[in-house]
Amino acid sequence: MLIEACPCGSGIDYADCCCPVISGTVQARTAEQLMRSRYSAYVKHDVDYLVSTTHPDSRTPGLADSIASWMGQVQWVRLHVLKADRDRVEFMAEYISNGKPAQHHEHSLFKKHKGEWFYVGEV
Repeated sequence: MLIEACPCGSGIDYADCCCPVISGTVQARTAEQLMRSRYSAYVKHDVDYLVSTTHPDSRTPGLADSIASWMGQVQWVRLHVLKADRDRVEFMAEYISNGKPAQHHEHSLFKKHKGEWFYVGEV
């Protein structure tokens, strides 16, 4: 059996970490778990998951195209969760763009909608 480390950096096998959340087998229990699964979805190029886990009030026209465009420009390297509260997650993600290392630092807000966690946006 092939074991694949989860891209989110949890140290857990992908099949036991973010994969069940991304596939819809289980719901994210916390804002941090949703954020980690969204990072893994960026690594795996799963645009549909990223759109579906964006809060309905934050889904702008062209969101899927915007996500897909950014995915095509970067190679994600590593995720660092710096702080996680009930509905906010601060993280730094390392990536490579145009052959050069870069970082994305974000303070994200998450909100429950109909019992599920969703990404609202950067705060």
